[in-house]
This record gives sequence, structure tokens and C-alpha cells, in this order.
Amino acid sequence: MPDKETSKLEPSQMKTDTEEPRIGVYTCYCGGNIGFVIDCERVADELGKLPNVVVTRTDMSMCSDVGQTMIEEDIREHGVNRVVIGACAPSLHEQTFRGTVSRAGLNPYFYHHVGIREQDSWVHSHDHEGATKKAIRLMSAGIAKARLLEPLEPIKLSAEKHALVIGGGVAGLRSAWDLSRRGLKVTLVEKSPFLGGHMAQLEKTFPSGEEAGGLLGPLIANVVSDPNITVHTYSEVTGVRGYVGDFHIQITQQSRGVDDTLGEAAMQACKTEVQDEFNYGLTNRKLVYKAYPGCYPSTPAVDWDHCPDGYLELEIDGRQIKLENQPKTFDINTGAVVVATGFQPYTPLKGEYGYLEHPEVLTLPQFIRLLTLIPEGKELQLNGHRVHNIGFVHCVGSRQIEGIHEAQEDGQVNNYCSRVCCTATLQAINELRQRYPDLNIVDIYEDIRTYGRGHEEYYAEASANQVLFMRFHGEEPAEVVRATDGDKSPLLIRVKDYLTWGEEIEVPVDMVVLAVGMMPTSIEDLIRLLKVSPGTDRFLLEVHPKLRPVETAVPGVVLAGTAQGPMNIKESIAAASAAASKVAVLLSRGKVELEPFVAHVDHELCTGSGECVEVCAYEDAISLKPVSMDGKEVEKALVTSANCVGCGVCVSACPNLAIDLQGWTLKQYDAMVDALVMDMSAIGVKHE
Repeated sequence: MPDKETSKLEPSQMKTDTEEPRIGVYTCYCGGNIGFVIDCERVADELGKLPNVVVTRTDMSMCSDVGQTMIEEDIREHGVNRVVIGACAPSLHEQTFRGTVSRAGLNPYFYHHVGIREQDSWVHSHDHEGATKKAIRLMSAGIAKARLLEPLEPIKLSAEKHALVIGGGVAGLRSAWDLSRRGLKVTLVEKSPFLGGHMAQLEKTFPSGEEAGGLLGPLIANVVSDPNITVHTYSEVTGVRGYVGDFHIQITQQSRGVDDTLGEAAMQACKTEVQDEFNYGLTNRKLVYKAYPGCYPSTPAVDWDHCPDGYLELEIDGRQIKLENQPKTFDINTGAVVVATGFQPYTPLKGEYGYLEHPEVLTLPQFIRLLTLIPEGKELQLNGHRVHNIGFVHCVGSRQIEGIHEAQEDGQVNNYCSRVCCTATLQAINELRQRYPDLNIVDIYEDIRTYGRGHEEYYAEASANQVLFMRFHGEEPAEVVRATDGDKSPLLIRVKDYLTWGEEIEVPVDMVVLAVGMMPTSIEDLIRLLKVSPGTDRFLLEVHPKLRPVETAVPGVVLAGTAQGPMNIKESIAAASAAASKVAVLLSRGKVELEPFVAHVDHELCTGSGECVEVCAYEDAISLKPVSMDGKEVEKALVTSANCVGCGVCVSACPNLAIDLQGWTLKQYDAMVDALVMDMSAIGVKHE
């Protein structure tokens, strides 16, 4: 491996930015991902001819302990005071190498990373010579920037040892409990009047088959009895200011309308009924209600959404009582936010597989509640008619195809797989077979995706239980139509079955169950307040699915459970615990550190035009404030580093070039561009 030997320097001599740059350049083979395409030895040799480069090396895996030790030794022994590494994407190992140079006594920001795997070897695998030349160019640009690197320090902020959890389903509850067990104060906010979320609507969980209530009840009890956790139901976040470590949150809480002394009497006195969303509209409930037996809080609540005037009048014990909604607003300070806002089952459009057109068509969540409402030993009935034949249809609201399926309100189809529906459907089928062994059951699927450990057993059990399977193609979905008068069953499912080589089949059924997918809860206001980003599937987007799987691009805001994407209960709990761990690590020391790559204003050049403020998309990131200069008070742009994300829009807007980005200055960009286009043969580098 090429190596420019130099005289040794003491560590104290290489920690400042005033001395001449002594650059160490390291090219990684990346286990062959780079080395099988790019001639790494040639890259190292050519880069060694550039000014200020004192060490050039290669290694099979630069991020390994051996590779990192090599870099540390060069910093200590050869006086390297700038480091340039060509390897995989910076997002993968930038923090790794910053730690490496820091351990050797160098400022961690005297290092620049060049992604020659994603930007070069992976996209030019057919052209080894061209890829090698491109690597030399990219690395030379990194060297040009390294000459101008300046020592930076992380932005250090004090942090409240307190977390806000938004959502009282299983993910939010688990996050809150885990955070408390790690010594943090927690405020949990749930928009509905009761805790539990969708898990409370289930009877059993898969793959263990345990009672959902038996798992959820103790979790709720742990949360509400924990002195570190404050629970606010019937509440939502209505304002957000501040930044990681010091968020100022406004919460608005609706009145329950009744207290424990009046609750039961008010439930008895109320005569007005609406559809019960807990049972997905299969039953009705009163306006003063409890969501389900054993719910928390046990105090009933008034459904103000169905009280258009904001109050409800009841007669209790001969007295007229007026129940009024008196919302209250209060503020809390918190260091981080866990978003656990959950999901909503897909609601089929009217006419989709006969939904809302034929009363015999239900969604899977409705069917699960229906089975719960039927006493053990009673026959399966729907609308007063006994069910003999039942059909299940998969992928309703999931894996949709543009041009085949009708788009949602935003113009997009749900082209993602909801992942949970197949196993949930098979679980329901097997329970159905156990309770009603004489039923004829047909399962019509696009693909069976029982991806989890032990989930395939549900498919095997259903097959052994003589469930009839048929398979359709996504572009040829099944149809549900009304049978002709006189037929024994009211509905027909028409399907082109590709298990019988495309045979067109009509299946007579008494009930159709649609296995609907998951859609994110509608939280547009919260997205705007927290400045988090949804993905193309509308679920909230993490920074990196493998390296930062629960973090958002907003420091201090993390994701838990199905707010992030379709998950089963076990996965939601795991994600919730991961979110709690991330927040605990962030806040446990009472301070947080942020990257220093933020805007910086040169007040000598700033004229206070305000154009930077106008283009900034981030609240309180940059503002005009009075500054004393030369005995006069003048308006200048000031950056609040904690709110700045380093996007650079203000840099381009400033008419006086008074703003720059720390770590990515205009001079550094100019140097990189010059290096990319320079005639390298003039300095002895072969680059025909």
C-alpha cells in the first residue's frame, strides 16, 4: 500500500487549524464492493501526488478495528491533521470515523467522507477504468475541501429529563412505561377519551394466541399507576415550539362532561345513540359512554363530536342537567417527543367488493368484533340470517395498482403491502373453523405473506382445516355481486383462479369478509407542528430504515409503532421500546449535542435585509434582532443554532454573501468544483 513517510510530530502540534494541512487519504475496498470495480491501489497512488497529502493507504475494510487503528496511528505518528476517507455512504460510517480521528486527538470535523461506493463503484460496475478515474476525481475534490476544513464544536444544549408520548395505544403505552423505567418523567397524550387503541378491539393476538385484553390490561395498569407518568386522555397537541431538549408543547384537553359521581346516572339517562366505533358500527352506543368493559379511565365520557352545540341536556332524578364541554389548554416543557399515533383500518369505497352495497359484506375488523359479540355456542348469523358459506378476500386497500384501483384523496393508491392482514385473516379463519366446524370457507388471495416467525403455521392449519384457497392476480381482482333470486346464498364471488390455470369461478357465499390493510392515522396538523415528514405511503418517515430506524429528521422526535408503517403487535412493542431507548440515551445526561453544520452570519457583511428570514422554512431558525455595533444599535440576522437544519437556503438568498454553512462553506464548495475539473496531469497525476 502506498505510504508517504513523514517525520513524527507531537499531538499538540496537530490540533489547530493554523498549521499547514497534512492530509491522510484512505481508500476502502469495502470487502470488494468498491475494490472489485475500482483500482484502489491506483487511486491511492495518484492521490498521493496531490499537494498536502502526506499519507495514502488502502484497506479491505477501513471501518474495521484494524482500519481505524491505522488512521489513529497515522494521526499520531505522521502528523496527519486532516483525514479524507473514500468508502461507502457517509450516512453509514461518518460517526464511526469521527470517533476514530477524535480518539487520536484530532478535532472530529477535520475529516471528510467521500461515498465512492454508492456514487461510483455501484453505478459503474461495467466500466472499471472509468470508475477508477471517477474515484480519483471525487477523492481529489474531498482533498480540496479538507485543506479548508476548520475546527468545529457540537452544539450543546441543556435537556429536560422529560418525554412526551403522543398516542395511548399499545406502542405509546409501552414507550411511556419503558421511558419511566429508565428514570425519565413522561407525559402521555391520547386523543380519544380512553386508552388502549386498536389492541383493545381484539380478542386474541398472534402467533401466541394469548388474550389481547390479558396483555393490554396489565400494561395500562403499569402506566397509570406509575408516579413518573402523567396521562391526559381526550387531549391532543395543538402547539409546538422549541427544539430538542427544550420543546414547549401546548396541549388542549376536552372535558369528559361527567365525573365518577354522575357518570353512571348520565349513561342511564342518555337516550341518544350513535354508531359504536369500537364495534366498527355493528352496534350503537349512547353519547355518554364507556368504550369497552374495564376501560381506562373508568369514568364515562361525553361524545362532543355528536353534540353540535357543545353541550348535552339530560334529566337525572327529575332534574335537568346541562353537560358542557369546557376544554382547557396547558403547556408542558419536554426534551423529546415520541409519536405513537397508530393506524386506521382501510375503509373500502362504496361498491368496492360490494362494500356498503350488500349488507353481507364486512371488513375483517368488523368480523373480529362480530365473533366477539356472538356468545359461545350460538350459531353464526348476520342480519338475522344463518351463515353457511363464507368467503375471505385479501389485499383490500393494500398492494393497489394505479389504473386498476381508485386512488385515495391525495391521488395515490395504496401500493404497499400492509404485512399483517394475511396472518390476521388466517387466524380469524382458524378460529372460525374451531367454533363452526360445519362452515364452508373459501380464502381468495393475491399472495399469502405470513412473514413472521411461526406465522406460516396459520396457513398450514387453515389448509389442514379444509379451507378452499383460490388465487387472483392484482390486475384482475375478484368481484362480489348479488346472486339471482332463488339462490340459496345471497352473494357470489367471481374470481379468475390461477391455482386452476385461470379458471373463471363463481363462489356462492352468505358473507364476505374483506381483509383490509392499514392506513396511517390522519395527523396532518401534528405533522405540520412537529415538522416531520411522511413517506410516499403516508406513514411517517424514519431517517434510515437500518441505521436510524425510529428517528425522524427532526432531532428529538422519534417514532413508535404503526405511526411509522404497518406492524403487528409484537413489532409495535419492539419499535416502542427502541424509541424509548433512543430518547433515554438522548436525555439521560440532561444535555444533548447537535451537529454544528448550521448557518453562521458574518455581521460585518450583514445589512439586515431580512431576505434570509423570508426564505427560511424553519420556525425561529433565523431572525432579525437588534445588535450593538460601533456604539450603534442595528438589525442583523441571528441564527438560533438549535432550530437550524443547515439546508443552506438562506445562504443563496443573502445579497451580501454574509451567511455561510459551517462545515460546508462556499469556499469549500468552490475548491471542490475546481478540483473536479482541474487538469490533474499538470501536477503529475496520470488521468488520460
